[in-house]
Amino acid sequence: MESPPTLEATYQAVYSLYNNTNPSEPAKASLWLGELQKSVYAWKIADEMLHQKRDVQSCYFAAQTMRTKIQLSFHELPPEAHASLRDSLMDHILQINEHTNSAIVTQLCLALADLALQMSSWQKPVVDLINRFGGSTVYLWPLLEMLRVLPEEVNSRSLRLGANHRQHILLELKASADILTEFLKMCVKNGGENIQVRTTTLRCFTSWITVHAIPLEAVPSSDVVAYALQILGSHMECSQLHEAASDCICVILQALYTDNNTNRDSENQPSVQLQQLQSCLFASVMNLEQPYHLSVAHEDTEKSINYCRIFTELAETFLDTIVAGSIGGKQHYGIKILDLVLTCVGHNDYEVGQISFNLWYRLSEVLYHKNSDDLNAVFRPHIERLIGALCRHCQIEPDHLGLVEEGVGGEEFADFRFRVADLIKDVVFIVGSSHCFRQMFASLTGGPGPQGQPVHTPTWDSTEAALFIMQAVAKNILPEENDVVPKVVEAILNLPENTHIAVRHTSILLLGELCEWIDSHPRTLEPVLNFLLACLNQKGLGNAASGALLSICTFCPLHMAPHFSGLLQIACSLDSFAINNDAALGLLKGVSVVLAKLPEEEITRGMRELCGFHATSLWTLLSDRIPIERGTKTDPVIWLDRLAAVFKYTKPAIEDPNKPHPCEGIVTEIWPILSNVCTTYQRDVRIMERCCRCIRFAIRCVGSRSAPLLEPIIKEIVPLYTLNQHSCFLYLGSILVDEFAKDAICVWNLLNMLQAVIGPTFALLEEEDGLKNHPDTVDDLFRLCARFLQRAPVPLLQSPVIGNIVDCAIMACSLDHKDANSSVMKFFYDFLNSGRCYKDRPDYTTRQQLVQSILQEKGQTLVIKLLHASVFSLPSYMLSDIADVVMELIQHDRELTSKWLEEAIKTMPAQNASGSPAATPEQLLEFHSTITSADSAKSITNALRNFARLYR
Repeated sequence: MESPPTLEATYQAVYSLYNNTNPSEPAKASLWLGELQKSVYAWKIADEMLHQKRDVQSCYFAAQTMRTKIQLSFHELPPEAHASLRDSLMDHILQINEHTNSAIVTQLCLALADLALQMSSWQKPVVDLINRFGGSTVYLWPLLEMLRVLPEEVNSRSLRLGANHRQHILLELKASADILTEFLKMCVKNGGENIQVRTTTLRCFTSWITVHAIPLEAVPSSDVVAYALQILGSHMECSQLHEAASDCICVILQALYTDNNTNRDSENQPSVQLQQLQSCLFASVMNLEQPYHLSVAHEDTEKSINYCRIFTELAETFLDTIVAGSIGGKQHYGIKILDLVLTCVGHNDYEVGQISFNLWYRLSEVLYHKNSDDLNAVFRPHIERLIGALCRHCQIEPDHLGLVEEGVGGEEFADFRFRVADLIKDVVFIVGSSHCFRQMFASLTGGPGPQGQPVHTPTWDSTEAALFIMQAVAKNILPEENDVVPKVVEAILNLPENTHIAVRHTSILLLGELCEWIDSHPRTLEPVLNFLLACLNQKGLGNAASGALLSICTFCPLHMAPHFSGLLQIACSLDSFAINNDAALGLLKGVSVVLAKLPEEEITRGMRELCGFHATSLWTLLSDRIPIERGTKTDPVIWLDRLAAVFKYTKPAIEDPNKPHPCEGIVTEIWPILSNVCTTYQRDVRIMERCCRCIRFAIRCVGSRSAPLLEPIIKEIVPLYTLNQHSCFLYLGSILVDEFAKDAICVWNLLNMLQAVIGPTFALLEEEDGLKNHPDTVDDLFRLCARFLQRAPVPLLQSPVIGNIVDCAIMACSLDHKDANSSVMKFFYDFLNSGRCYKDRPDYTTRQQLVQSILQEKGQTLVIKLLHASVFSLPSYMLSDIADVVMELIQHDRELTSKWLEEAIKTMPAQNASGSPAATPEQLLEFHSTITSADSAKSITNALRNFARLYR
């Protein structure tokens, strides 16, 4: 936006955004207002709109704009304007009344909080705010809202405060804690019936506890905490207040857990004060058992969820203490909190129980590492209760007619069951997989329950749930088990025709999970295969049956080999079964795994028939020019994916490397069809990606024996890439380099290919925002270049395009796309590594000189770019790749890298947007010393992360 817009134009745009009935107008208004918010004119426009207060919509836009500008563009304001902006915001807040929209109030409070955090000249914002607004009940809620968001915004990713300034702010907050707690005490006392004030009082206290601004030692005597516990002790309080009180107690417990692990005395015990707080909180939370039962009785699920959260947090806080106190088989007193959590797991709504899942994961992890039978015995009854409760929660409604995921809420319930299965797999070792399997089987046959109680004849829904739990642990059953599993398998194979479809579906999944047991009991294989084959034709069961067949083929390929002809018939009749395309691909994978175990001459015959059917279907589409309907047999992607699956999973063990590969001829025969696909559908990126993927797996299947296809493939993909710039051709090029660049005869073909695609690629990436808009191209280009450096470094390093490639990689260092940036860093790593390693090879000196020559010219720029990318562009989790490159630079030439880094540090800004110092001279010196003396990439990663925090 080059010139300032008028106020009326802005009002019209806001009106259009919210009220225009023409669908295209709100989109235009949104785009225009977005440009306004990015411009420097937004400051004045927003301020004027807030003063005029024409309507709610324009006020909200203005408040949100003001908050956004302070958050993201604070650097636009000169320091002398900060005080006037603060005063203006305070004036706007002083005009708030009971009719003001709460969303507007929140935006103004956030704006003032963000200003307070960035305005380094504002020394005591908390004191000033309380003095300015604390004298009137009218401003009590806005004041509480400001004090609530202030600590929350300290760790905002959008505010580049820097670690030093953040630390200074936290110290200021801690210094203001006494004033705040007195103010909150007054709010609790005088809050009256105003739910908004009472709720925000609790949330304000919670946010200060979260950043440790209020010390935990103050909690036992806190009026706010006492008030929170008072609210939780009554089931009659409103949901909003009850949730705020629950959040408060949960955050205190989380902070207590953190402090337990940091603030310990000389004997590695929590401090006396923390122990007292533990005892106080434990007793207070345990007293909430009765209110929980009342919430259940009154069917108030929201409150039941709140109580479960609190009980679970208490259990996680005490977990290490409980386990440590239970060593030797004795029970620690705190173990009763697990009983309380299990009571919640038994709630009739599964959403309550699933809150506790992380607790059980943690318990299983602790016990697994302790590896103590005595400890497992202490917690075994709790896990048995847990599994029993989860089994009940997994029961489908008795009147449900279809599969689990069908019907209203079916997908959510299916997701819950998947989480249950994952949890049971983690905790089952505590009770033993066989014991769990037997217990579930007992419930199927009317045997005794977990505590010895009689079990009635099972209904279909309880049967299905028990089978589901058995499926979760089936892979842990010992293959030699001969008591229960044979009975289960026999019962499944003899299920009556009128059995509920959900029971049949879960039974099929269970058979698939028993693949290891079936491999050890080959006599069961044929009846199981016949059963699964029959299920392939049944609607609703086909996908499960194909998954079970895949598991059995993958785990029992040798036993399946005699059945290959039947599998081949299945593979050529996929579209006659009641299965989706993913299931069809799974079946092809299973068939291919078995195919690879056949004698070589049979592999060739089976491969030709397997590929021939799908290739013929593909050729029919090409020759008849049939219009494409996605997801049907007229879609080339269907057949390309199926061919790719066959090539990918047919991996025969070739004993004699001099003999022809059994699949070599088939790949040669298929190539003309794949080439025709590339030509015919060259503009369709979806089909091109699948075709390149198919060629990739065909090449990988045969390996270097497919070298005769190299030149035809290059001649096919280079012109197509020049025209369309589909990055999948670059990826395919990297596969060709990986397979053939070791052969000196092939290298020059491959290098010519690279040089041919570089021009169109650079043209694409040099467009405005080209790197950002085409991350896949960046990813695939530098994967291709990295493969060259791994397989044939000297030809690439001597190539005239290497300088431009390195320049492009330097520009891409700051690209915050994980895969693309990772490929760029891998390129630099391999580039540096190629000049340093493999000293025994005859080309070592040449490689070293070539790399050194490029580094002399571009090393300083590279280091500056790496440093700036680490601090200003990339998230912390991506810095390990940069650290690998820096480590290689150090190993290449530590002294020269030290000099480059010193110069790079000089380019860093001295201040953050708030005007506060970003890094002290001592911190800069320490960072330089840490990096240059590093002996591992991990220490460099940590140093980069710590350094980046100074500017974020």
